[in-house]
Amino acid sequence: MRILVTGGAGFIGSAIAKRLERDGHEVLVLDQFTSGTFANLVDFKGDVISGDCDREPCSRCDVIFHEASITDTTVTDQLQMMQNNVEGFRHVLAWAARWNSRVIWASSAAVYGNLPAPNRLSDTPRPLNVYGYSKLAMERLAHLWGEEHTKLPIIGLRYFNVYGAGEAHKGKFASMIYQLAQQMKAGERPRIFRAGEQKRDFVSIEDVVAVNVQAMKADHPPLAAVFNVGCGKAHTFNEVVAGLNAALGTRLEPDYIENPYAFFQNHTEADITETVKVLGYKPRFTDVAQGIQAYRESGAL
Repeated sequence: MRILVTGGAGFIGSAIAKRLERDGHEVLVLDQFTSGTFANLVDFKGDVISGDCDREPCSRCDVIFHEASITDTTVTDQLQMMQNNVEGFRHVLAWAARWNSRVIWASSAAVYGNLPAPNRLSDTPRPLNVYGYSKLAMERLAHLWGEEHTKLPIIGLRYFNVYGAGEAHKGKFASMIYQLAQQMKAGERPRIFRAGEQKRDFVSIEDVVAVNVQAMKADHPPLAAVFNVGCGKAHTFNEVVAGLNAALGTRLEPDYIENPYAFFQNHTEADITETVKVLGYKPRFTDVAQGIQAYRESGAL
């Protein structure tokens, strides 16, 4: 098939683009290169289009993977966030309607805010910042669009804490697994919030790519549906440090610091029941220590 990946120079987008190319598809990447990096595309052989989502990048594609987004959760400019994320998505949906394309797009666990875990699709969203709200608005837009264009599958994936090869360019916005690993490789004690028992659902980039491909292939998916994408199990930051020590061959104890943030998700955990049932999702790395070891063995950590 001919496939468009927006945000294809980013962490997740580039991983999806390269997997689809390996699978034999004709893949086009669209990216404005403000947060993505060319380094993620050096081994990608397809067409790379520089630009954003306000102009149609090609004549037609069979599938659109929409990964382009402001993902910096510290951005407080509400207009900037909404115009980039929501209005950009509106353009993508219009392309899909003209092309009769399936859309798989990146939502976020940020829509849940600080709701009690496990996080279920039936929960009433409570985003804590404009980034989380923008993703919720995109979900609602997809639902409205799906009602008007009933032949158009629009599948949203609520990513939890994704980690793995290709995230280094994100710097302080890379996963905590990557950031803590860099501290430890420099011989520093890993800094985590007191007392390290906050929990996250850490999901490997390999599993994220796999579920995107499964969403593309799913027979008769619900229109404008959303699914949780995590490993389905929460791990503490103390467990992450233990896994990193094992993978890196270090013995560094955590350096506990006070949490300066007024809002903070203390426990995220994806209920992946529907993702498994509808998309056939089977996460490979349900244990964070195993995922960290695989990350280390890839040479990217």
